[in-house]
Amino acid sequence: MEQQFVRKTFKYKLTPTPQQEQALALVVRRCRELYNAALQERRDAWQKCGVSLTAASQSAQLPAVKEVRPDYRAIHS
Repeated sequence: MEQQFVRKTFKYKLTPTPQQEQALALVVRRCRELYNAALQERRDAWQKCGVSLTAASQSAQLPAVKEVRPDYRAIHS
C-alpha cells in the first residue's frame, strides 16, 4: 500500500524595522556579489582553461574570502 503525505506550508509576513531592512539589504547585496563573482570565476575557468569548477570547491574557499574581506564575516554560511 502506498503512503500519502500531506505537505503543509506556512506563509509569514515580515515587518522588519528600518534598521533590520538595512541589515537584510546588506546581506542580500553581499550574497549577490559573491554569487556573481563565483559565476564569473566559473566562466573564466571554463573559457580560459577548459576547467569546470564545482560549487563545492568554490564553497570551500569562503573561509579564506572572509579572512581577506572582513565585511563578509557577518554573513552566516
